Amino acid sequence: MTLVDVAERVRPPSPALRALVGVLTLWQRDLLRFWRDRTRITGGLAQPLLFLAIFGAGLSPWMGRLGGATMAPDYVQFIYPGIIGMSVLFSSIFSAVSVVWDREFGFLKELLVAPIPRWSIVVGKALGGSSTSMVQGLLLLVLAPFVGVDLDFRAILLLVPLLFLLAFALSSIGLVIAARMRSTEGFGLVMNFLVTPLLFLSGALYPLNNLPSWLLVLTRIDPVTYGIDAIRRVVLAATGVPQPVIDQLGVTLFGHPLNPLVDAAIVLGLGLVLIVIAARQFERPE
Repeated sequence: MTLVDVAERVRPPSPALRALVGVLTLWQRDLLRFWRDRTRITGGLAQPLLFLAIFGAGLSPWMGRLGGATMAPDYVQFIYPGIIGMSVLFSSIFSAVSVVWDREFGFLKELLVAPIPRWSIVVGKALGGSSTSMVQGLLLLVLAPFVGVDLDFRAILLLVPLLFLLAFALSSIGLVIAARMRSTEGFGLVMNFLVTPLLFLSGALYPLNNLPSWLLVLTRIDPVTYGIDAIRRVVLAATGVPQPVIDQLGVTLFGHPLNPLVDAAIVLGLGLVLIVIAARQFERPE
């Protein structure tokens, strides 16, 4: 048997298989880095807990029952889904800083010359950031009994994909920005400027009804709004809040109340658009 015969028998992996291996490898790498960095896990939980304690204890006596009904949630129950969404927001959008680190230390250059399509790098990074952020959001579910929220198994099963979709869209935003950043300092400045309006326009800390028209428009173009609305609807419904009260406190679009499925579709659509933009950014030469 000649070397030519051996070469003909040993076929290189297909482009699809190479792309799949690239996605799974980067996904696994981010999960391992997250698991080994216990400080990151603790820090990611500290800020949401601080917000829940300060805003909940400070404003709950003044806010009373939101919605005015007997079965309406109190302020702590209202902001609890928003705090979960806030945890996902911070952890997922800042997870893209790993791209900037990889660029600074030369690892990204090795990925770009590897025999895998560049879009697989983006997808692998997005899935890694989404998974770790979803885990941090799910960890906050252990606080549900302490804030008067009753979550059954069905509600938890619904929250898992909702948190993942929100994290996926937000990780894609981070990747779009990180694709052109050359320093962690610059990335941090841009992210801090972006995260604050995303959080405060999302309805995480206050209802979005009875707002001025210009502010109402800004809340509707905030992608976090729909992710938190879906989480809040699932959490409040599991707690026993009547549907009319949930609709009153939830997001409306063109005068119609949304539901978790519509919210999830909007977030998913945004995430897919952003992941395509991020992939095109990586296709450009360094």
